[in-house]
Amino acid sequence: MVQTETSTPRKPSKVEGIKERSNFLREPVATEIGLDTTHFSEDGIQILKFHGSYQQDNRDNRIKGQEKDYQFMLRTRNPGGYIPPELYLTLDRLAEEYGNKTLRTTTRQGFQIHGILKKNLKTVFKEIIQNMGSTLGACGDLNRNIMAPPAPYKEQKEYLYAWEYANNIADLLTPQTGAYYEIWLDGEKAVSAEEAPEVKAARAKGQNGTIFTEGIEPIYGAQYMPRKFKCSVTVPGDNSVDIYTHDISLVVMTNEQGELEGFNILAGGGLGRSHNKEETFPRMADPIGYIKKELVYDLVKGIIATQRDYGDRTDRRHARMKYLLNDWGVEKFRTQVAEYLGQPLEPFRSLPEWKYQDYLGWQEQGDGKLFFGLSIINGRVKDEGSFQLRTGLRKIIEQYNLPMRLTPNHNIILYEIEPEDKEAIEKIFSQYGIISHPIEIPPLVRYSMACPALPTCGLAITESERVLPSIIERIKKLLVQVGLPDSHFVIRMTGCPNGCARPYMAELGLVGSAPNAYQIWLGGTPNQTRLAEAYLEKCPDEEIEKHLEPLLIYFKQEKKSDESFGEFCARVGLEELRSFANSYELSPSQKAENLTPSRSRKNQNRVSVPDELFARLKNTAQEQKRPMNQILAEALEAYLKQEN
Repeated sequence: MVQTETSTPRKPSKVEGIKERSNFLREPVATEIGLDTTHFSEDGIQILKFHGSYQQDNRDNRIKGQEKDYQFMLRTRNPGGYIPPELYLTLDRLAEEYGNKTLRTTTRQGFQIHGILKKNLKTVFKEIIQNMGSTLGACGDLNRNIMAPPAPYKEQKEYLYAWEYANNIADLLTPQTGAYYEIWLDGEKAVSAEEAPEVKAARAKGQNGTIFTEGIEPIYGAQYMPRKFKCSVTVPGDNSVDIYTHDISLVVMTNEQGELEGFNILAGGGLGRSHNKEETFPRMADPIGYIKKELVYDLVKGIIATQRDYGDRTDRRHARMKYLLNDWGVEKFRTQVAEYLGQPLEPFRSLPEWKYQDYLGWQEQGDGKLFFGLSIINGRVKDEGSFQLRTGLRKIIEQYNLPMRLTPNHNIILYEIEPEDKEAIEKIFSQYGIISHPIEIPPLVRYSMACPALPTCGLAITESERVLPSIIERIKKLLVQVGLPDSHFVIRMTGCPNGCARPYMAELGLVGSAPNAYQIWLGGTPNQTRLAEAYLEKCPDEEIEKHLEPLLIYFKQEKKSDESFGEFCARVGLEELRSFANSYELSPSQKAENLTPSRSRKNQNRVSVPDELFARLKNTAQEQKRPMNQILAEALEAYLKQEN
């Protein structure tokens, strides 16, 4: 029974009842999949998510008075982003035969296939399962795909430990219901890797109320989790996983010989929010403590049980574990976890500075073989014009039978490459127009991400993936115009406030707030260790340059040596940024150049100066690293005092 701290019980949300009535994720999906319909019922949609699929409709094809163009997205579950070659080739074929002829890498190291019709859904599920894949738990109110650094460093033990424990924790938290195989394989259990004995033992171990001793789901129970639950495992210093954005993050801790000793634990991160709902907000994870390796599965179960039993099941907007930590505080949360664990956690151990890694280009695995990090613009694997990414990638996988790891920034790492095959693979890249050298990727593109948004995502308010390339081009042009041609920063865009591309950790976050309009978030860092803040509530698409130009001018004038744009925004603060932007005015020469498409301004006092004087003022401001308006104000004040 789910516990609650309130004396007056509140009514559970509608979804809680749907889960409880589902007979452990069977109904109504098992019945409705056999009906000659184009879509599922509302109850069916909720349960289908647990199986790894979302019902969507193509909004580009909506016609008034006609049924929606219903289709389905399938998302794979691949701990640490591991995709064996036979699974990739299967996904590629399924996308061609049943999908929209593209694959989409996700920011949680999985693949998505879009555009599947209901009549083909069972076939696609079956083929994925029978080719070393799974979608179980890729969506829904339970543990999602577990992330880990994708770099295949074979001689760095901590990376291998991260992969091992990402796999094991994923197995530990996999739903135990037979519904998945009953529905999609007609009860035939798929051939899969054997679970580690310690994982089986941990799932059965009923310490201090962490499991249900009766029923099908020992960890989740009949109602599963209050909301989705996200985990990552990484190594000290490697923040390719955006460590502060998860419900639980584990950091591998080794001794001087490289042997695993235990894990640092962080908890309470999450980025989803709702516009105009101040009670919803993005939150960074907190350090919770350290646990010895022998107790890590018990610790994970203790955190799961804390959220399962005390998380909010009445208001889904308040149901993520980040709100429990925010409401309770770290100490109370740690105490409850320790109660489930049966002992207190040890103090959090010191860590080196976090660094962002994308692992693009050719690199050594450490065992004589190579790996290659391939940039996938906005995660979309497709053929378009002379850029034949999907065809070229398929040819390489077919010819060299290479496994891959998907990255948390929706790129792909091909590995286990024999050095003698490098030249031939490079020729395939060239043949199909695939960029193989990171230096050829514009930095603004390399460090950007966008969610799919329109036309398929039902939550999207506006565009994201389809417009980010053009917006990046506009920002690049603006940087040249303001005299910062070599500057770049992390840009992340989403079509709604749920934050699937993690915009709230970016230096510049663009979050859909209305059709063709975005919130602007500023102040994240290049290594994703600081939460950004909302600078502007609603910026029409065509006014992005208008609002960014003053910020970039201020950055150029006032930034410290080696200070990034996001670090500058955080240091100066939003109020000072707004003050500078409000007082910012173009010079006559800038106006003549028509730098931005729109120049509408609030009413404010303005003073014009001759072009020659403006040039001298600008040079002085750059030399003194001070705002031009401040220098001008001081000069006028001194003159007026002299006159008086």
